[in-house]
Order: sequence, then C-alpha cells, then structure tokens
Amino acid sequence: MTKIARMMIAVLGILVLAAPAIAGWDANLDKKAQKAIREFKKVDPGMKAFFNKAYGYAVFPTVGKGAIGIGGAHGKGLVYRKGRVIGKTSLSQATIGFQLGGQASAVAAASGASANVDYAGGVAVFTMAKGGLMFEASIGGQRFTFKPK
Repeated sequence: MTKIARMMIAVLGILVLAAPAIAGWDANLDKKAQKAIREFKKVDPGMKAFFNKAYGYAVFPTVGKGAIGIGGAHGKGLVYRKGRVIGKTSLSQATIGFQLGGQASAVAAASGASANVDYAGGVAVFTMAKGGLMFEASIGGQRFTFKPK
C-alpha cells in the first residue's frame, strides 16, 4: 500500500471516529436549518418548488471545509419528509490532492423534486457558499449518519 493510501485511510478513520454522536434534540440546529431554507428560497425563488415537491430532503445549514494537501469537512443537519423533520444527520468528508484553503457553505439535497432537474441516483444537491476561499483538485470520500427523531 502506498504512503498516500495509508494517509488517506488514517484521515478517514480519524473523521469516522471523531464524528460526534447525534443525541438529543438541538433547537438551535432547527432554527439554523429553517434559516438556510429561507436563504435558498431568497437567493433563487425557483427553489421553493423543490422544497414543496420533494418527497424528502436534508439541509446542512453549515458545512465547514479546510485543506492543505489533506482536507476534511464536517456538518450537521436535519432530514425532512414532506416538509416535516424526521431526524438528524451529519456528514464527514476526507480528501487528498491539490487543495488549499477553507470555506463554509449551506447544502440542501432533495429527492424527487422535479423532472426538469438532473438527478444523480434520484438526488439533487444545491450548495450556497457562505464564505471562504478553496482551491481544490482532489479525491475523497464522505460518510453520512442518520438518527430518527
């Protein structure tokens, strides 16, 4: 196994083990998710149709990302079914490659919202930059968790 592969496995292992458990209800996260949804609709009024028609979606109000060669990202969010919260989710990401910087963004992923959008595996992902600067050409992996409400 190459040195890069071992390093990638180590970073992924650290992120998996370090990802906090989703326990209890976080009213602050609920407020942040609702604010993110309002912002998506404000920036692009066409997004209202996605939130209204989607069978389900996940909203990550803030996903922080940083890298210097080896990178990582983490965010907590809520999962909705037909507009109602059904649980909490988190994402962790590890990457390796040519990358430098840091950024924060909001993410909404909708399932089955509209026939006019290109979906990958039935899911469309929308990202809204909040700030930062990131140069990136990398490969990596993501891990998602879900805990029902």
